[in-house]
Amino acid sequence: MPNSTPQLSFEFFPPRSAEQQAVFERTRDRLAELRPAYMSVTFGAGGSTRDRTRETVFGIRQATGIEAAPHISCMAESDADIVELLDDYRANGIKRLVVLRGDRPSGTGAGVFPYAVDLVRFIRERYGDTFTLEVACYPEHHPESRTPDDDLQHFRAKVEAGADGAITQYFFSAGAYFRFVEEVRSLGVDIPIVPGIMPITNYTGLARFSQMCGAEIPLWIGKRIKAWDEAGDRESIAAFGEEVVTDLCRRLLEGGAPGLHFYTLNRARATLSLCRNLGLGQPKGAAAGS
Repeated sequence: MPNSTPQLSFEFFPPRSAEQQAVFERTRDRLAELRPAYMSVTFGAGGSTRDRTRETVFGIRQATGIEAAPHISCMAESDADIVELLDDYRANGIKRLVVLRGDRPSGTGAGVFPYAVDLVRFIRERYGDTFTLEVACYPEHHPESRTPDDDLQHFRAKVEAGADGAITQYFFSAGAYFRFVEEVRSLGVDIPIVPGIMPITNYTGLARFSQMCGAEIPLWIGKRIKAWDEAGDRESIAAFGEEVVTDLCRRLLEGGAPGLHFYTLNRARATLSLCRNLGLGQPKGAAAGS
């Protein structure tokens, strides 16, 4: 059954320069008009953006009043570092965390916790129900998983450790999402599983991200946007991407997905257009911009 009030959320990365900060703030404020359930902020490999993530999270709450959810990574030097960070978030009214293993910096080993399940368990044991915990899942399976069944069992373990909800890696096949949900439901997993949505705005970036995270670009999509990219036709990529992703989102919501989580890449235009097409959010302003 379609969800009449789907949850809407947006993901950002912490800006690294004054120019990026200005772009981020414009994007944040425009997307805030849609009144999402929360906005999340990523955490760099090895904790490399920890302070910027914290500043960005606090800035979202102060500027918009919308709930902000920092990513928390296993890649820390010690559990004391994580405790210091979580204590700070708790003291400043942060209620939701996105708990991930995190990307390992090149040439290093595991962080203080080997896997996200260990970090979820640690947070639950130390902080009880202070935080709502979101975790990641992979409808097309994690690129490092040995088998699809191993991947499903790892996800179930995170839920049993205390996860309240899950956000998927992005994908372009609605069937992959529905198959994944069916499989984890058969394992007794009943938490909300929100599809992660990647707007299509260019070929090079999408191909790079997809290779890193194991997301599949269907051949019929990849060939079209690659040809337009080689011809320098960005307008056709944007129009085609909007059509494809709008259709994907509509199918997901009509099939019962509890909401949508947009990977914005700190840009507003594509996400605003998708939300407008789907009738999501409560925009106050005029048409989308960059």
